[in-house]
Amino acid sequence: MKICFLAGTDSIHSKKWIGYFADRRNEIHCISLTKNKFSIIKNVKFYSLKGFSLKPLDILFNAITVKKLIKKINPDVLHAHYAGVNGVLAALSGFHPFVLTVWGSDILIAPKSNIIKPLIKFSLKKADLITCDGENTREAMINLGIDASKIKIIYFGVNAQKFTISPKNENLIKELRIKNCPVVISLRNLEPIYDLETLVKAVPLVLKEFSEAKFIIIGRGSEEEKLKKLAKDLKITDSIRLLGFISNDKLPKYLRVADIYVSTSLSDGGISASTAEAMASGLPVVITDSGDNKKWIKDGENGFVIPIKNPEILAKKTIYLLKNENIRLKSGEINRKIIEEKYNYYKEMSKMEKIYEEIIKKNQKNLT
Repeated sequence: MKICFLAGTDSIHSKKWIGYFADRRNEIHCISLTKNKFSIIKNVKFYSLKGFSLKPLDILFNAITVKKLIKKINPDVLHAHYAGVNGVLAALSGFHPFVLTVWGSDILIAPKSNIIKPLIKFSLKKADLITCDGENTREAMINLGIDASKIKIIYFGVNAQKFTISPKNENLIKELRIKNCPVVISLRNLEPIYDLETLVKAVPLVLKEFSEAKFIIIGRGSEEEKLKKLAKDLKITDSIRLLGFISNDKLPKYLRVADIYVSTSLSDGGISASTAEAMASGLPVVITDSGDNKKWIKDGENGFVIPIKNPEILAKKTIYLLKNENIRLKSGEINRKIIEEKYNYYKEMSKMEKIYEEIIKKNQKNLT
C-alpha cells in the first residue's frame, strides 16, 4: 500500500502508528506541520509544511501545498491524525479515501471553542472513515452530528513485549534514591488538564502512613514551577522526584521500579496510553473517573477509579494498595492480561491494516 499520513512527528502515537506500517514494506509518506523527528523510522518520505497556525492565510497556504503534494504522491489512502488543523488540511485536499484518527482532546475539549468547533465538524464530515480509541469519544462525535456507521474504535495499543513485568533496575533505584521505599509513579504531563496538583496534595496524606514513600512524576509542562512551589510549601520536596521528559523507550525501566501508578487527569478519551503502559508493566492503577476508565478498571479488582480533584480519596486508595501487597500484585497481573488481550499494539494495527485494505477496495470500486 501507498499511505500518506498527515500527522505531527512530535508524538509517540504518530511514531508508533506510522512506524508499524513503514516496517511492513508499505510506501509511506508523511506531511507534517512539525519538523521531521522520524529520522529513526526507516522508509518514510517526509514533507514539512509551514508551522502550526489557525490564521486563514496560513491555513490556505498549507492547504494548497498539501493538495499539490497529495496529487504528486497519489497515495492509495490519506490518513490524518487529529481532527484539528491536520484534519482540516486533509479535508480541504478533496482526496479520497480519507481516514481520520481523533485523539480525544480534539473532540472532547476543542469543540467547546466556537471558533474551533466548525473546523472540527468539517474535517469529521469530510472523512470517509474515522477511528477513535474509546466509546466516550465516539459518543461525543455522534453528538456533533457524525454518522455512527463510519466511526470505528481502534486503540493506539501498547507494545506488551516492551512494557513487561520484570525485575527492578537496581541501578535506577540507586540513582533515584528509592531503595526499600514504596514508590508511586505518574506519567502525565505537567499541564492543567492533568491536574498534578491533586497528586502533590495527596503526598503528605500518604506520608502520614508511609513516611518513606517516594513519588516519581515523569512529564513536562507549564505547571512545573507551580508544582515545585507547592511541594516546597507542603514540605514534601524530598519525597517527590520531578524527572521531566523521559523518552518512551526508557519508560519501561521507570515503571518497573514503581508499586502503583496514578493518573489525576481531568479528561481522557479512551484509556490513556500511559495508564495502559503501566497496566502492561503489571502495576495496579488509581485513576480518575473520566473517559472510558471505568470500562477498564474495576474497583478493588485491578485498581481504583476515583473522583477528579480529590486528594483525600487518592491518598486513601494509594495507602490501601501499599498496605496490601497481595492485592497489589494480583491487580497488576490482571492488568497485564487485559492489555495483552484487549489493548495489544500489534493486534490493533493489524485491524487497521484490514481497514485500509477495505476502504481502498471500496474506493476503487466506486471509481469503476
